[in-house]
Amino acid sequence: MNDTVTFFNSLSRSLEPFKPIEPGHVRMYTCGPTVHDFAHIGNFRTFIFEDLLRRTLKFHGYQVTHVMNLTDVDDKTIRKSRQAGLPLRQYTARFKEAFFEDVDALRIERAEHYPAATDHIDDMVKLIEALQSKDHTYRSHGSTYFSVASYPEYGRLSGVDIQEDTDAQHSRVDHDEYEKDNARDFALWKAWSPEDGDAFWETPLGKGRPGWHIECSAMSRALLGDHFDIHTGGIDNLFPHHDNEIAQSCAATGADFVNHWLHSEHLLVEGKKMSKSLGNFLTLRDLMARGHSPVVVRYALLSAHYRTQMNLTEELLQASAQAVERLREFERRLRAHLLADHPNPLPAEEDGLEEAKTQFKQALFADLNLPEALGHLFRLVRHVNGLLTRGTLPPQRTQAVLDWLKEVDTVLAVLEPEAKASDPNEDKVKALVLKREEARQGRDWAQADTLRAQIEALGYIVKDTPQGPSWRRI
Repeated sequence: MNDTVTFFNSLSRSLEPFKPIEPGHVRMYTCGPTVHDFAHIGNFRTFIFEDLLRRTLKFHGYQVTHVMNLTDVDDKTIRKSRQAGLPLRQYTARFKEAFFEDVDALRIERAEHYPAATDHIDDMVKLIEALQSKDHTYRSHGSTYFSVASYPEYGRLSGVDIQEDTDAQHSRVDHDEYEKDNARDFALWKAWSPEDGDAFWETPLGKGRPGWHIECSAMSRALLGDHFDIHTGGIDNLFPHHDNEIAQSCAATGADFVNHWLHSEHLLVEGKKMSKSLGNFLTLRDLMARGHSPVVVRYALLSAHYRTQMNLTEELLQASAQAVERLREFERRLRAHLLADHPNPLPAEEDGLEEAKTQFKQALFADLNLPEALGHLFRLVRHVNGLLTRGTLPPQRTQAVLDWLKEVDTVLAVLEPEAKASDPNEDKVKALVLKREEARQGRDWAQADTLRAQIEALGYIVKDTPQGPSWRRI
């Protein structure tokens, strides 16, 4: 099969084969959280997509060096720390910790680097000084701005055309985030004002603090170099943030900056854009309080293609819970089949594993088409479950299916932890389950109840099905 990975590159607006700059090694940068509050579920739609990207690259066999920044100085963090009456670092520390708690709960693999903006001020100053030396900046009221008109290729990511923007030569913006769809000069270094409180640094640029856009350029350069493979973020970052990153990075270094840009689409909640006024502004903690486990939330956020707008609903979460349990039950059946005695094996039937492997990889490597890949996975689950019921899956093929399921889970990360699947009591539980089934067949209900209690005391529950008993850890 063709193992080439293709991605939709937002820069070229087309599907492209992926080839890292350094053979076998992918360097990628993902825009991380602004730690002014708990990350909301829309943020995690993007972070889960980025986790899927990372895991898919590793599934292919690439080594990955992944950088995700933590924005701990910007308009929002400063404003909210002042409102809380706390120093900036103390205020943001709480939300950095909460972010990593949510990352671990959602089984998002940790990046190799999580640079905080406040730890890279010197790198930002050096980058701004490089822009100054090449006449891409100007000063006004103590602040330093990037001149959009000084970089003719500005807007090549979003398609914004500065030649058609009559205000481009005269318009600038001090806010870190702005939505108006035109090219505007933006602040690289903001002169200190009393509203900034303790958020300032004494530098050759003057007393002040960085603008938001320069932070990512400086941190990616410090950890990945001037030119690297992949940069990602939510679609809302494409303009102006990523256009600004491209302009200031390329203008300062003369390098290409990034080869592949990937962006995830927006998340709706019950068909509407998230808003606190609508009562649908959700964090992971909100969903957990409603009884949804993080692994179910993870599966739900994986269930739509990253370039399609997704709608998070109660129905989707319930369906995701069923899908996760179906995969976990499948793993348990495979393990139980390996432990069972097969004194008179039936002739083996074709299990379809090799075809499923090929189809799953082809879908996953085609711009992370996980929904299609999951379709192939569940067709295999349905087919192999039938073989298990009929007893026509030999142990060696059972092991092969189980091994591949575990390999797939390096991408999905939804199965039960390995420690639970290899409990030392499992053989004892198996024997008790078989004895209980004998008691049930003999209609000795009292003995069956006693054996059930012994099974539960070992931390397991047993379920009676038309295909026979199954058991799992509580």
